[in-house]
Amino acid sequence: MASQTSSKKVIYAALIGNFLIAVTKFVAAAWTGSSAMLSEGVHSLVDTGNELLLLYGLHRSKKPPDKAHPLGHGRELYFWTFIVALLIFSLGAGVSIYEGIVHLRHPEPMENPLVAYVVLGLSLLFEGGSWWIALKEFRKAKGRLGYFRAVRESKDPTTFTVLFEDTAALAGLLIALAGVAAAQYFEMPELDGMASLGIGVVLAVTALVLARETKGLLIGEAANKRLEGSVLAIAQADPAVERANGVVTVHLAPNQVVAALSAEFSDELRTPDIEACVTRVETKIRQAHPEITTLFIKPQSAGTYHRHHPATEAAIRHPADASSH
Repeated sequence: MASQTSSKKVIYAALIGNFLIAVTKFVAAAWTGSSAMLSEGVHSLVDTGNELLLLYGLHRSKKPPDKAHPLGHGRELYFWTFIVALLIFSLGAGVSIYEGIVHLRHPEPMENPLVAYVVLGLSLLFEGGSWWIALKEFRKAKGRLGYFRAVRESKDPTTFTVLFEDTAALAGLLIALAGVAAAQYFEMPELDGMASLGIGVVLAVTALVLARETKGLLIGEAANKRLEGSVLAIAQADPAVERANGVVTVHLAPNQVVAALSAEFSDELRTPDIEACVTRVETKIRQAHPEITTLFIKPQSAGTYHRHHPATEAAIRHPADASSH
């Protein structure tokens, strides 16, 4: 729940900032005739819609399981985050590039450039505040991991999505500021159109990176090795378990994991003894890892498990070692 609370904090901060900035930019674009400013207005409007979609995804992901979705609706969050990436690419980047091409083909001198400077300055201030909040939350979530590795291993796309959006927004504002200044200084309105193209490229790259990271989560990514190693160690510690063969996990949401544990039990155990062992192991695993919302324990020989999961054999050969890293 703490993770969702921090995610909502980041999203709400970005939502309020982007909406106010979008309104300001559109007014300034209509006043000055700046193509880069119009592109920035579209960018902020798309970002505002994106935050609403992320909030909707968070809300939908908390729906309880039903007959049609027995494992819950956790992946709704990953789906809507992927839609956000597509919107950034299609609307944000597409409109910015289109505006840039139009302004290059039909350049128009900018009116009241001072208004554009004031709006861009205020936008940098507001966007910077939203970016700082997103950065702090991401730093808190990543721990000792590096930034790139943290993004690759993160199972909560909301925080890094907002951070990427805000980073792209800051880059776009700097490009727009450079375009407006250059167009005024050199008296070449085409440079304003070039800035709009630059903003479109920044948004396209951001969207592609987000889509790539979210695709893995949407398809289904395994939990981290520390959790898997801990599950195996807990099972192996039970006296009735001869060997914990391996565990297969998949994230349905940042705090929703489905796990399937394969274990070989002592041959002399009767069915009631195995049932009691399964209950003990399941209770201990759920206590240690409440994020595991669904757990399956399958009595199975080691040979059978490894025939069906050959790629995991090396990873689970020493479960105690895996849990200590």
